[in-house]
Amino acid sequence: MKLDRLTRHAATVLAALAMLLAGCTTYVTTQVTAFSDWSGSDATRTYAFTRTQDQKNNLEQDTYEQIVANELALHAFRQTGERDAHYLVALAYGMRPDTVIVAQPVYYNPWPGPYYWGRPFDPWGPWGPWGPYPTGYVNQSYPVYTHLLAIRITDRATGKEMYNVTARNTDEQSSLIAAMPFLARSAMSDFPLANGAVRTVKLPVDGKGGLSNEVAADSPAPSVPASGAKTVQ
Repeated sequence: MKLDRLTRHAATVLAALAMLLAGCTTYVTTQVTAFSDWSGSDATRTYAFTRTQDQKNNLEQDTYEQIVANELALHAFRQTGERDAHYLVALAYGMRPDTVIVAQPVYYNPWPGPYYWGRPFDPWGPWGPWGPYPTGYVNQSYPVYTHLLAIRITDRATGKEMYNVTARNTDEQSSLIAAMPFLARSAMSDFPLANGAVRTVKLPVDGKGGLSNEVAADSPAPSVPASGAKTVQ
């Protein structure tokens, strides 16, 4: 009987949470770190992608370059052949599995049921003000995955590094391709960031789990200004 009552309570709470979440916007939160010596102008923002030996003839690389190219275009970058490019853009990316451990409370009820008053709110139930009571905690482990994208922009003529930005986020999904639009948008957000900028970017998710076109919210952290770079407010 006690198990049935707890099951009904759990089902009620989960249904309520589902209704609340249905009306809320979900965000992907990404940490961005940038190092910059940017002094370019819109007139010189021609670029070509450069690849390592392992990235050549690679369809995955092609896919990620297209995603990054879309974001670069929003900042007046124009893709050309390597001979005509002012900048070279290199990508590095990856996914790493990990595990998080969360302490979950264990409850007991000093007045076992059944109780029929007060429904659907049972004051003696797990969500009522008088019980049941936590007796301790049990550690639960959950798999998570960290996704990473690094974008490095160098001057083709001199080889000088002009901009190096890394975007990293973690969630329960292992797919790097699903995370890549969020990583690329976050990495290029407010380009160019100041040298040493560290910020958190929150991007809304659409109904299909992809990047939404809604306005993103972000929380920049203090950074060290660099010559020619824009300071994050």
